[in-house]
Amino acid sequence: MTTFYVISRPGSSLPLAFLANVDSMRRESRTLTELADDPPPSHLFRQTRGSISTVGVELPWLDAEQAVFIAVDRIPGDDVAMALDYRTDPADPRVVVSDFWTDPKQCSWRAVAPTFSQLVEILRLV
Repeated sequence: MTTFYVISRPGSSLPLAFLANVDSMRRESRTLTELADDPPPSHLFRQTRGSISTVGVELPWLDAEQAVFIAVDRIPGDDVAMALDYRTDPADPRVVVSDFWTDPKQCSWRAVAPTFSQLVEILRLV
């Protein structure tokens, strides 16, 4: 069963569906590297490959090789996603969400929890 949460933003909120299994996480996460390899979408979504970057990849950019989607938008085109960002800790990664409402012309990735275990506590999943 998929669990739905809502990401609030000024003036509205967006439904977000947590991915139910590893296969769906892999499938959705393929778009990370696909977008990172294509310059126009890479800049729009601020996704790149850290292994080929000449500078360190830090927020608001997402390193496509160090991230896995755990939740995506329920409405296609909303371009909302939540990802585990393994750059901070491979055992307990930070959790980031895409932000198009601050600057509608370019995505920024924002930390919503410093660690996955803290997100689990916030959402009272255990």
